[in-house]
Amino acid sequence: MGKHEKIAARLAGLDPASAGDHHPFYLEYFRLFNAQEYYAAHDVLEHIWLGSDGERSIFYKALIQFAGGFVHLQHQHREPHHPVHGRRLRPAARLFRRCAELLGPFPSPYEGLDVVAIRALALSQADELARSEFARNSWTPETAPRLDPPR
Repeated sequence: MGKHEKIAARLAGLDPASAGDHHPFYLEYFRLFNAQEYYAAHDVLEHIWLGSDGERSIFYKALIQFAGGFVHLQHQHREPHHPVHGRRLRPAARLFRRCAELLGPFPSPYEGLDVVAIRALALSQADELARSEFARNSWTPETAPRLDPPR
């Protein structure tokens, strides 16, 4: 089963009527993020990002990069001595900074999300990694951030 088929299967049971003003995949992003399924969150949002344009496309791209930063932290945490996963802290910081940059022009809230809080979290993650000279990953399953789903 390919990537798009897996996403479609995962989302087949979502009820668009229960999502209110939001796309059900957008809401699923937050559920997956909070379950520490960052890669799946990234994929779900990418699925609707590819069909979007304008400012909404930029917004989704920022959130995809935000989840991507946590993918890197999670992999590095699990396998810090792995030749690839052990070197994921710099790419994580780049994704967090890019997320904050892309979200900069957006009002808060946007799409029901506290943009200021997401930007602050992204920048604090990037700054913390840089302060350690990319030698320390403070992400753990127990201290992983949770996002308030949009209202």
